[in-house]
Amino acid sequence: MRALGIDFGTSNTVAMVRGGDGRARPLLFDGTPLLPSAVYREPDGRLLVGSDAHRRARIDPAGFEPNPKRRVDDGVVLLGDTEVPVPQVIGAVLRHVAAEAGRQLGGVDDVRLTHPAQWGERRRLVLVQAAYAAGLPKPTLVAEPVAAASYYTTVLGGAVPPGRALAIYDLGGGTFDATVVRRTAAGFDVLAEQGLTELGGLDFDQALVEHLGRAYSPSRTTVWNGLVAPADTGSRRARALLYDDVRGVKETLSRAASADVHLPALDVAAHVTRDELESLIRGHLARTVTCLGQTVAAAGLTPADLVGVFLVGGSSRIPLVANLIHTELGVAPTTLEQPETVVAEGALCVGVPLRPVPEELPPGVGSSGTSRPVSPAARPVAGWQPAGVPRPAPAGAGGPWYDQHGPVLVFVLSVLVAIAAVVLTALILTR
Repeated sequence: MRALGIDFGTSNTVAMVRGGDGRARPLLFDGTPLLPSAVYREPDGRLLVGSDAHRRARIDPAGFEPNPKRRVDDGVVLLGDTEVPVPQVIGAVLRHVAAEAGRQLGGVDDVRLTHPAQWGERRRLVLVQAAYAAGLPKPTLVAEPVAAASYYTTVLGGAVPPGRALAIYDLGGGTFDATVVRRTAAGFDVLAEQGLTELGGLDFDQALVEHLGRAYSPSRTTVWNGLVAPADTGSRRARALLYDDVRGVKETLSRAASADVHLPALDVAAHVTRDELESLIRGHLARTVTCLGQTVAAAGLTPADLVGVFLVGGSSRIPLVANLIHTELGVAPTTLEQPETVVAEGALCVGVPLRPVPEELPPGVGSSGTSRPVSPAARPVAGWQPAGVPRPAPAGAGGPWYDQHGPVLVFVLSVLVAIAAVVLTALILTR
């Protein structure tokens, strides 16, 4: 069985494959497991993704969408002068992943796509449509915290006895999610989840850039303003280089006490320390820890009730994250050297029977696998529920008998009530 697990992220997408030997390994894109989720539309209609999209955007940013996951509710995305359906935009990223997986494995039989636990059915259907648009086999959807918890138990060998709970702290490039899951005989159930949809590693990059600006812009204001607010191709390239270097320095400061970052146009090598970075982002990280504590409380638990806190997402490797969690919640979290690949590999570790998508294609997807524009009012597929996100029974549900006979019973009762009203009115009028 050739399996593919895809974690489609706000800033980056990660994919893991598992061949006949049973070993999981990451797909590499330009030598790294992180594929930027960015998409760029060429004038001829071709969609570029990843680093190619970023490079093209430095010349003409009009056709660029850096974070298509954030556009999941928008129906279409304006790329240049053309509206492109969101499933096609996301599908372009997934198609690139599928091509690389096909090159390594010769094709895949089992596709697992992860999604935030709080995504409703409409958003999940967009993800399914994107998979069909990419030419992938029918995917199975797995909630991201369920995938992470499966990694924790299967790959790390972490002990989570049935009935016990594990907290997942997921801090990525663009978003933060906190989830509490409980181990069951069949797998994991989500007890509670909260998140900060506009907080992630990109905010830390921006805080560091602004810090450098405060230090160097007073003496060279015009040059600095042209760097952070570019008006031409050369300036846009310099700005992209600045943010790439700042991101690299941020990552270096997770391992070292200090680092230097080159400032384009200013021709300056700025020295930055870990203490400086931590002072800039401490407030952001404190919000994530507060959110984590609130999620634990929403699950009806205390930190002492947890078997642990598992850190995933690239930005969770910042040392201050673990320190704040340990200080505020009294739990020493589990950390990894490469937390970016946890969710994608965890999707391949989910051992319970997963419910696949229906045989019928979702709305907006043709039999050829190509995506058509999706109406915002497109109705979800009735009765379909992806793995990892249990659907609560509707209030007042009466079981299978009621589902079959309830509507008839309601109709008969309404007729009887109407007849009784007529009879009562006639009796009153004849008295």
